[in-house]
Amino acid sequence: MKKSGKAGAKMKSIEMIGKTVEEAVKSALDSLKVTEDKVIIEVIEEESKGLFKFFKNKEAKIRVTVKKNPVDDAKNFLGDVLESMGILAEIEIKEEKNTLRINLVGPNMGVIIGHRGETLDALQYLVNLAVNKGNEGSHMRVIVDTEDYRAKREETLKLLANRLARKVKKTRRSVKLEPMNPYERRIIHYALQSDKTIVTFSEGEEPYRRVVIDLKKKA
Repeated sequence: MKKSGKAGAKMKSIEMIGKTVEEAVKSALDSLKVTEDKVIIEVIEEESKGLFKFFKNKEAKIRVTVKKNPVDDAKNFLGDVLESMGILAEIEIKEEKNTLRINLVGPNMGVIIGHRGETLDALQYLVNLAVNKGNEGSHMRVIVDTEDYRAKREETLKLLANRLARKVKKTRRSVKLEPMNPYERRIIHYALQSDKTIVTFSEGEEPYRRVVIDLKKKA
């Protein structure tokens, strides 16, 4: 077996030469320590036998590339970011259909959350970019959370939406909420979508876009 190129611990692709394609593939998989379902195999040259014993047999040459692993990509990227921030946290990742749910566990998670979740949202955005970089035709959704912040924030926003809707009905005047990210604006919209007397819409440009709550029909 002959191996071309450098094979290090972080190597994602390798070229291998063998008597047959199958033999070269086996050697490449052994070298990369992965199974065949985790790689993309490209045959560069197929093996061939020499003519009339005057020419040597030609060996097969292949290239094996390890497929992207979103869990590893997310954990490695987020680990580097947290280390640069001087934050010690355990990274728990659960992969569902086209979604990575990431939970951070550790002391001082308030720093990770930031003011109204701004730091947490920024981390989530960056991990999304890292995981989906180079993806063609597919997108992996990434949700980063800690200490159940997102569930608590969602409940707070639902209570806020209903309280302000009651205020609008009482005063018959519209209410503008503080600027929110798209995810939080959707929570407000969904919380009031079944109210037959209330309408919600968004106005303004990012990052200052906000939800407006108003009566559907004013007297």
